[in-house]
Amino acid sequence: MRPLLIVMSAPSGAGKSTLCGRLLAERNDIVYSISCTTRRPRGNEVDGKDYFFLTEKEFEENVRAGKFLEHAVVHGHRYGTLRKMIDDAMRAGRSVIMDIDVQGAAQIRKFAGKLPDGDLLKKGYIDVFIAPPSVQVLKERMEKRAEDAPEEIARRLKNAELEMKSRKDYKYVVVNDVLDRAYGELKEILRNEAEK
Repeated sequence: MRPLLIVMSAPSGAGKSTLCGRLLAERNDIVYSISCTTRRPRGNEVDGKDYFFLTEKEFEENVRAGKFLEHAVVHGHRYGTLRKMIDDAMRAGRSVIMDIDVQGAAQIRKFAGKLPDGDLLKKGYIDVFIAPPSVQVLKERMEKRAEDAPEEIARRLKNAELEMKSRKDYKYVVVNDVLDRAYGELKEILRNEAEK
């Protein structure tokens, strides 16, 4: 079975983090790609586990050195994925899951497309868009979570509508209407891809 680079995107509240968490809990052959960010840690976030927290200067040095597979500004902060971590895991035969926005996914898709055919990253690249059944369901989920103010929910819903337009760019779209069904579909996709 070939190692995969699994790029997963979704609007906020679509259930992507829950699906990623289930995969990682069930499969020890999949590792989570830890992103770098210039934002401050939130809550109980741990450097090196949740994110690599970098200064603007450190981030910029990595950009200039060409160390990022992708990087972007999201909500006013810089985020990026170090290529070395992905390469090391895939060379060791492990798949890597990336929980990333549509902007970052587009960069990785473009990057992977330019690699030589024999490159592990190119051979193992797949992308999956996790979609909510509707924007209305997404709104209800966000309100039920009760984590965000109404204006933040409105902003996230506006972003979600834009992100939903990118779903056509992904090889796979999984509609998360019933979590167990969506998870089963995701596992089937990964099994089929790993066996190719």
